Amino acid sequence: MFKHILIPTDGSAISALAVENGVRFAKEINAKITSLTVTAPFHIMAVESVQVLNDSEKYDASAKDLATRILNVVKETADKAGVECELVHCSGEHPYEEIVRTAQERGCDVIFQASHGRRGMRALLMGSETTKVLTHSKIPVLVFR
Repeated sequence: MFKHILIPTDGSAISALAVENGVRFAKEINAKITSLTVTAPFHIMAVESVQVLNDSEKYDASAKDLATRILNVVKETADKAGVECELVHCSGEHPYEEIVRTAQERGCDVIFQASHGRRGMRALLMGSETTKVLTHSKIPVLVFR
């Protein structure tokens, strides 16, 4: 069975549910977890207000602070359950690439990921990181909805 689970999270409510259930799953099968959060890199030309209002140093500090808060929730959940947990924060244009890369580099044997359930035009316009992970990952992906 699985021994090392990657749980990516963006800090959203659905990701929080996936974290809770992923940690519970890890405990039940006696696996360890690695949790990943990905932040967008700073862009000089940007539409996101957090990037427009900051210089690169302030943006990087803000992104790191947000990532720490998101990952601390995972750490607390894992600690309470007695599950070994490693935390990873990286920056990247395409979160799905970072998820697949991290799973491979860290030796994970399954990705336990939330799906926001976007369909139709919203999925087409916004894309689905989960769908991209499913199509690019060579290891199994469990989708939590």
